[in-house]
Amino acid sequence: MRAFEFELSRRGFASALAAGALSLALAGCSGGAAVAGSAAGSAAAGAAAAEPVEAHVASLKGPTSIGLVQFMDQAARGETDNEFDFAISAAADEIVPKVIQGDVDIALVPANVASVLYNKTEDAVQVIDINTLGVLSVVTGDASVTSFGDLAGHTVYMTGKGTTPEYVMNYLLERAGLTGQVALEFKSEPTEVLSALLADPSAVGVLPEPFKTAAIAKSEGKLSAPVSLTDVWDELAGDTGSRLLTGVTVVRRAFAEEHPEAVAEFLSCHAASVKAVNAAPADWAQAVVDAGIVDNAKIAEKAIPGCMLVCQTGKDMKAALSGYLQVLFDADASAVGGKLPADDFYYLE
Repeated sequence: MRAFEFELSRRGFASALAAGALSLALAGCSGGAAVAGSAAGSAAAGAAAAEPVEAHVASLKGPTSIGLVQFMDQAARGETDNEFDFAISAAADEIVPKVIQGDVDIALVPANVASVLYNKTEDAVQVIDINTLGVLSVVTGDASVTSFGDLAGHTVYMTGKGTTPEYVMNYLLERAGLTGQVALEFKSEPTEVLSALLADPSAVGVLPEPFKTAAIAKSEGKLSAPVSLTDVWDELAGDTGSRLLTGVTVVRRAFAEEHPEAVAEFLSCHAASVKAVNAAPADWAQAVVDAGIVDNAKIAEKAIPGCMLVCQTGKDMKAALSGYLQVLFDADASAVGGKLPADDFYYLE
């Protein structure tokens, strides 16, 4: 665990550095002002540029990586101040050990995995942004299902028994007053959910992107996605400040304290990349395929709008994520690593 050792006395100094470093990083990636906040301001005036560093970044094959494709392209061409080395993995289980061992500095992981990692490493990681909101949608060929309330009396096919999708669904059913009125039937793979939907036009399922878009395309018009669970969460629980989330970005605390300017540049470039991809899915669909995230450019283009790509930081990030983690904790404490993270989990520089 040597890679995670840090001195508490350095936190104040690192915080002061981060304020100035953030404005320095904004020059590297246009469009990053959305994450700058007001802290950077004049603090960088006259500050000397820090020496470039190499940052190892790990992300997952899926929506959490789609928002990075412009950033990855810039980094590969040497257009960033620091050197960002990206690697995409198939599962979070491949990333977590590398973060613990110090081989990965920044990682895009499921929101609950970030909490587990924080607890497992005894506070050695911090979350710096939310990169994807909820990507789950109700998919069906039943034209009578147009709202979440219409699920009453239906069996809903989905994956994720004993994990976050089940906890989210149960929470939303409770908030909607539908507990006991909807039967959840779990499948092991999204392809099994699709098979059930194609076999029975009246069936109802819940699928994540990009499986949702691929399923609709494969059904040749028989299926649609009338309900986004992210929208349902906002409607039923928006007053709590929480959001339905998929992925967040974490950084090793030691790395953030030693290289706040690299973290600032990452946030700036990430925000600019998300903005670019959301604005022009057709322009970036092939890059998504080239990165090995999705197999088909047409599917990627159609899926991007439903991937809920964001780069949310600061107090809004904390409110959204802490509320979401509270829901998971109430359902199963082990889903977040046994306890909710303390305030220092949230990187608010």
